[in-house]
Amino acid sequence: MKIVVAPNAFKDSLGAAEAAEAISRGIKSVAPEAATVSVPIADGGDGLFNVFHSAFGGEIVTQTVAGPLGEPREAQYLLIPESGTAVIEMARASGLALLKPEERNARIATTLGTGELIRAALARGATHIIVGIGGSATNDGGVGFASALGVAFTDAAGRAVRPMGEDLGKIRKIDLSGRQFDPGKIIFEAVCDVDNPLCGPRGAAAVYGPQKGASPADVEFLDAGLANLAAHVKEYLGLDLADRPGTGAAGGLGFGLAAFAGASLRPGVEVVLDMVGIDKELADADLAITAEGRVDFQTAFGKGPAGVGGRAKKLGVPCLAIAGGVAGDISNLHGIGIDACFSLCPGPISLEEAMKNAAPLLAAAAAQAFRAFLAGRRRGRDAGGRS
Repeated sequence: MKIVVAPNAFKDSLGAAEAAEAISRGIKSVAPEAATVSVPIADGGDGLFNVFHSAFGGEIVTQTVAGPLGEPREAQYLLIPESGTAVIEMARASGLALLKPEERNARIATTLGTGELIRAALARGATHIIVGIGGSATNDGGVGFASALGVAFTDAAGRAVRPMGEDLGKIRKIDLSGRQFDPGKIIFEAVCDVDNPLCGPRGAAAVYGPQKGASPADVEFLDAGLANLAAHVKEYLGLDLADRPGTGAAGGLGFGLAAFAGASLRPGVEVVLDMVGIDKELADADLAITAEGRVDFQTAFGKGPAGVGGRAKKLGVPCLAIAGGVAGDISNLHGIGIDACFSLCPGPISLEEAMKNAAPLLAAAAAQAFRAFLAGRRRGRDAGGRS
């Protein structure tokens, strides 16, 4: 029996490779003879950097940049000199995980540091920039990133607008004349972990603003600011992008990369699944098991487990998911290929305890999920054998 183990990272707890090892250990505790194939994945959020480094090597470069609240932070990007490629996780410079819960403030968080990482990579000769845009603390529409690369945003009085969500509504003019790169010579790819548009009820502020510290009033204010940014991008650049899937990723950084760098917006999980060759592994598999820190209705919007489930479904392979937390109605996941979902928590435990013991809890949950799969398989065989 062959089981493909393809988890995403568990934020602040387990890397994708560590999660795969724990799941495999749980399966082996039930069926030592089972063949498990580990395929760690990422979806544009945390883990993209590590997946590319494992696949292609390269140099890990450390740079001091502005953090999500403008504070100096050290962040890394991956430079692959042979191909002129730089891989950047925006979460390393502008990520939600860099802030304590009480520090989260979507109105003032900025992607400036992400732009500074890109600027550093361009200075090292990178001509292909791949930006993973998940796990953000921001809602600035990519204005921070663009400002770091010379794009100017000014208000009605001609004054520079601060690169943060709070000032998006003040933008009246956009000037690309100081842009520090030629978009005709640099390839940008924005690797998204969601497919949300920029504005509206499924937009960056409405769906993801609350987890970044935004109140209902903040959400309305930030959404209006993003709409104002989109209107002036259309006016000054002739680009109507706000409804494009993925522009709402990372607080609108997807929009900013498309507007100011000509980036293509690609579903991160699809990029990674192709790179790691998951279809080849699934072709003769009996089961796929995927995992992530949290599974909820948003998982269907381009998250890693949804990608694995979709590939498994196309190949007729059952797929189970394990999560640190399973929240709300997840019935939308069943139609896209995740047949069942299990929590790694054995009962009411604190988040701190779950994160501290994530590996053994994940192994135990995998063992139980695998037992359920085997029981169903036996039942099917028994039913098939009856006259």
